[in-house]
Amino acid sequence: MPLNATTAPPFLAVLVRGLLAGLIAGLLAGTFAYVAGEPHVEAAIAIEEAASHAEPAAGGHQHDEALVTRSGQRGGLFLATGLFGAAMGGLLATAYVLLARWRRTDDDGRSGLLLAGAALLGAVIVPFLKYPANPPAVGDPATINQRTVTYLLMVVLGLVAVWAGSLGYRSVGAQAPLWQRVAAAVGGFLLVTVASYVVLPSFQEVPTDFSATLLWNFRLASLGTQVVLWTGIGLLFAALMHHDRRRRAAAALPST
Repeated sequence: MPLNATTAPPFLAVLVRGLLAGLIAGLLAGTFAYVAGEPHVEAAIAIEEAASHAEPAAGGHQHDEALVTRSGQRGGLFLATGLFGAAMGGLLATAYVLLARWRRTDDDGRSGLLLAGAALLGAVIVPFLKYPANPPAVGDPATINQRTVTYLLMVVLGLVAVWAGSLGYRSVGAQAPLWQRVAAAVGGFLLVTVASYVVLPSFQEVPTDFSATLLWNFRLASLGTQVVLWTGIGLLFAALMHHDRRRRAAAALPST
């Protein structure tokens, strides 16, 4: 039977599950990034180094040595994705608790999956379509601050777009046909997304002679890493919450 609000797990318990799910998903995402992304990073770095070595002959400046070696970067990849995943899992757990009153289902697993899917759509896919990831050797250092700010703003607007879609779905009313609710959700989402794409600036900084295949493969690997991360967080968090709900439901049954 469904549990009432008084039997809901405390925030700390939900947070621990979110952190654990995020940590494991982060390590999985790091493994994917290492296998699928590192070869393309290496190829892009080779292009960057070849260009930097040609600069002195053209009157440029000597390329500075990297502060962290490539072997150190590879080792730090798993640490970075693990910590980032744990942070995202913690944020997901916090949002899960804060949005509890607006959930229309008592299924903790389903709610966790939907929330992770919303984060993937709003914080990853929407910004990616506007500002796809670029490999080393692509991008003007003079615009890095502007690109960082606009990307973060796009992440916020992507989440707003998801919220607008959810609001549109609910505003039609539960008695309306499903197609009307879906249409309202898609309309609200697209309205914010398209407006954001039009208002925010674009950056066309890919050299004309840069390999289109390398660029495409790098971007796919970057997007795939995020998909693995958020899919893993959603599935693991949902499984942990579902297991906890079953445990609490069993404990609530009268003993015979």
